[in-house]
Amino acid sequence: MKLKKLEEYLQGVDGFEKPKLLLEQYITPSHIASNMLFTIQSKYGDLEGKTVADLGCGCGMLSIGAFLLGSQYTVGFDIDRDALNILQRNINEMEIPGVDGVQLDVIQDLKESKWKGVFDTVLMNPPFGTKHNAGMDIKFLETGIALATGTVYSLHKTSTRQFIKRKSEEWGVPAEIIAELRYNIDASYKFHKKASVDIEVDCWRFNVVDKDMNALT
Repeated sequence: MKLKKLEEYLQGVDGFEKPKLLLEQYITPSHIASNMLFTIQSKYGDLEGKTVADLGCGCGMLSIGAFLLGSQYTVGFDIDRDALNILQRNINEMEIPGVDGVQLDVIQDLKESKWKGVFDTVLMNPPFGTKHNAGMDIKFLETGIALATGTVYSLHKTSTRQFIKRKSEEWGVPAEIIAELRYNIDASYKFHKKASVDIEVDCWRFNVVDKDMNALT
């Protein structure tokens, strides 16, 4: 599937009806998701025929995009039942057979669960760690690395680039930035003063296959 067609499909994914501030719920913009996923598949081949996890999947933008690019099976994990209901609606309306949603706490329930080491590829657009969620993005990353046998792809604010690099070195997991993107967030909450805000984000690739086991012990 070509990039333009992928973005067209993803534009049809319904977003949050009543986003929850404490969960930092913002739908991943279709242009961000399509560019991220297209690069993952076209450059690295990490979606087609792979088992894929989407952590904090929300309404399913990345999960559905992974399926459209050929994933064998994709599971979206989210703590919020309302978001998963929208995911299911998107799956039904778009006739997506290879995606399931599972309700659980990504931080508390996944890391040492039956899902550990099950997935070839893990995707995520984690909470950026603002407001009441400081450090949440790093906790999501740690979970992703525990679940993946191949690679983890994650979006993080460019302003945290050096910190993410230090953490990857600390974990012994080789990491690289595969894309630099501008994340457009539309006003979703009462405290937002502007109609939309652009945030610079990096798309990181963490190579779990080549992780240094000595650094993790």
